Amino acid sequence: MSAMVPYDEMAYFHENAEEYGVPWTGPPTVRREAFPLRDGRKLSALVWGDGAPELVFLHGGAQNAHTWDTVALAIQRPLIAIDLPGHGHSDGPAASSIDPQGNAADVADVVRAAAPAAKGVIGMSLGGLTAIALGGLAPELVRAMVLVDVTPGVNERKGSVIAEFINGPESFPNFDEILARTVEYNPTRTVSSLRRGILHNAVQREDGSWVWRYMRFRGAEQPAEAFREFGKLWDTVSGLKMPVMLVRGMRPQSVVDDDDEAELLRRLPNARIEHVAEAGHSVQGDTPLELARLITSFIP
Repeated sequence: MSAMVPYDEMAYFHENAEEYGVPWTGPPTVRREAFPLRDGRKLSALVWGDGAPELVFLHGGAQNAHTWDTVALAIQRPLIAIDLPGHGHSDGPAASSIDPQGNAADVADVVRAAAPAAKGVIGMSLGGLTAIALGGLAPELVRAMVLVDVTPGVNERKGSVIAEFINGPESFPNFDEILARTVEYNPTRTVSSLRRGILHNAVQREDGSWVWRYMRFRGAEQPAEAFREFGKLWDTVSGLKMPVMLVRGMRPQSVVDDDDEAELLRRLPNARIEHVAEAGHSVQGDTPLELARLITSFIP
């Protein structure tokens, strides 16, 4: 049996700061809070700072709120990073954890309760699609929107490598094996950051094996059907009235191509487009300080 690995989710912020050169003056003010939904389920979130959250962060599929840790440290503003349904410490979804519309309805309850005056919503991948759906469902909660490497144009081909990783083994006999697979599929990331990410995103069982947190609520979702549903969000994009910025990773791991960018600009001619040369799909993981700078410039 593998040795048990100790875990304290609030104990790693200094590593994020050291790795990316963020000035460190001591542990940040961060708390985990659970927010009740209308049907009795709860969504969990990390609430940064003492003031009312100015920003709302939504992570990608198979991720969790800690994916934003370095960005949050760099921004140094009150914010909330939400674990989407079926991810992190949140309860499962009402239907499917890869349904942006269902996610948006749940996220709206949390934003109304915790950040009704937030200046903007930042969403990556599935979180970005959820942000678009939220902008259509409750535009009063989304005063500005940042899409991190995603548009409704994402499809099975563009997301194939990500889907392959997510649909891998349901459990791993030890930490070395779950780390090795994660390193294999994330060539742009440092091993130390991936190790942290696993500790935040997986659970060690009593027998020493490891399972991803998002596997707890994995249902019979059909990716092909999900991608078709994602495409319907283009119509929602056309109706958005708030300022929108797309931050596109330019390395091969990105799921956004030139056609997607052109379609976004066709529907939202005033959208701001930013290319990040050294980032793949996970801009917050590859170049968190650059993303923090872009967010701050767009939502001062």
